[in-house]
Amino acid sequence: MLNEYLKKILAARVYDVAIESPLHTATFLSERLGNQIWFKREDKQPVYSFKIRGAYNKVVQLSEEEKAKGVIAASAGNHAQGLALAAKELGIRAVIVMPRTTPEIKVMSVRARGARVVLHGDSFDEAFKHSQKLVEDKGYTYVHPYDDPDTIAGQGTIGMEILRQLKHSPDAIFVPVGGGGLAAGVAAYVKALAPDVKVIAVESTESACLAAAKEAGSRVILPEVGIFADGVAVAQIGENTWEICKDYIDEVITCTPDEICAAIKDTFDDTRAVLEPAGALSVAGLKKYVEREQCSDQNLVAILSGANVNFDRLRYISEVAEIGEGREVILAVTIPEQPGSFQRFCSLLGRRPITEFNYRYGDDNEAQIYVGVKVDAEPGSRAALVDELREDGYPVLDISDDEIAKYHIRHMVGGHAPAHVSDERVYRFEFPERPGALLNFLKKLGKRFNISLFHYRNHGAAYGRVLVGLQIDDDKREQLHGYLEELGYRYWDETENPAYQLFLR
Repeated sequence: MLNEYLKKILAARVYDVAIESPLHTATFLSERLGNQIWFKREDKQPVYSFKIRGAYNKVVQLSEEEKAKGVIAASAGNHAQGLALAAKELGIRAVIVMPRTTPEIKVMSVRARGARVVLHGDSFDEAFKHSQKLVEDKGYTYVHPYDDPDTIAGQGTIGMEILRQLKHSPDAIFVPVGGGGLAAGVAAYVKALAPDVKVIAVESTESACLAAAKEAGSRVILPEVGIFADGVAVAQIGENTWEICKDYIDEVITCTPDEICAAIKDTFDDTRAVLEPAGALSVAGLKKYVEREQCSDQNLVAILSGANVNFDRLRYISEVAEIGEGREVILAVTIPEQPGSFQRFCSLLGRRPITEFNYRYGDDNEAQIYVGVKVDAEPGSRAALVDELREDGYPVLDISDDEIAKYHIRHMVGGHAPAHVSDERVYRFEFPERPGALLNFLKKLGKRFNISLFHYRNHGAAYGRVLVGLQIDDDKREQLHGYLEELGYRYWDETENPAYQLFLR
């Protein structure tokens, strides 16, 4: 199998449109981690992503009959732009089916490259089904974003460039994984020529389909997929990509959204480029690998796969980057409600900077404060601060990893519910970012339940994070859950969440 892919990669036609992306020395990160770290800058491609390689290599090898039919794909991101540019360069008609929730900047980018955009459905699955219907009705040639040997070969040219650009073989190459096209292509080339080089896949914890397949020994479909790292938000590893990845990927590392945000900041510090979450995933995995292995003086390469990030997501990314790096801790602290108590608390923190402080008067005896504090990134710094405060007599709860605390409470601290709102239950939702989503929610609830709390904040993703308080009797809870299941929005009961109990209950 490797020899077949090696031939395909060596013969791949990518440089009509793609560049040989530079291998950038990550000076700051190398010094911090004690290894020689290199960034493979696929964010510098004409479409700001590696996807142009595989798309062009596939399209250029279509038969004249297939080209004449025009090409089509379902995509909300980088493949759409890659295919649009490939088709434009070859003078072929291109149709891209995108969910209606796709950010306008991506729709505009695809149209700017000459493709016709069809907006259909609210999810990728709905867009994909519609694209297949158009294939049947119109006879278009479908170009898969990852699960095709020619596409895999196009992406494999990245591995070829890495081995050629480095004077010595790297110790490990870190590759982001969604459907697996990039990982399969890089692994096929590298393992054929330099089998001792580790090829390490990195996935988001919200869409770790390769890790699940490795554990099960076969391809599996994830029951649900988070979309923070939308470029790798795939529920099942590809069939062709799995045949390579199962044997030639050395290991899979998974990273949380917080860790990905920290990696975006790291890459910005070294390159002044702002990556999309999927684009920085490999850096997040590299950092976890170095911490786990305690290795030094190794040559480690991270593939920066893309930079198609929505501008309005940057606010969220910057908010949680320090938490993901372990440089900020979010605490719920009880201090005496008396003059001078805040000053005494700050004095105890010493020279640690306070990044956020939220408080509102609650009663005459105790004050509940929400405070962010910068700490060293060294392991144990968070725990040491908490222990120090507790030893000085402060009741403290570390809520740095609490979803409610990070995304909602920090913007809502300002008062508890009045005493008569004793029947409040709190739910966390993911609403589709589309017109009418809130109205649909309200219509489904009708006038059955009173809304006692509501917080929504746009994070530039396809789904909005919403916190809702409802006044509901215990005997009506099952009825409510029935309505919510009909609604189809993902939700979690957060009534017992400690951050909610401390600041808003």
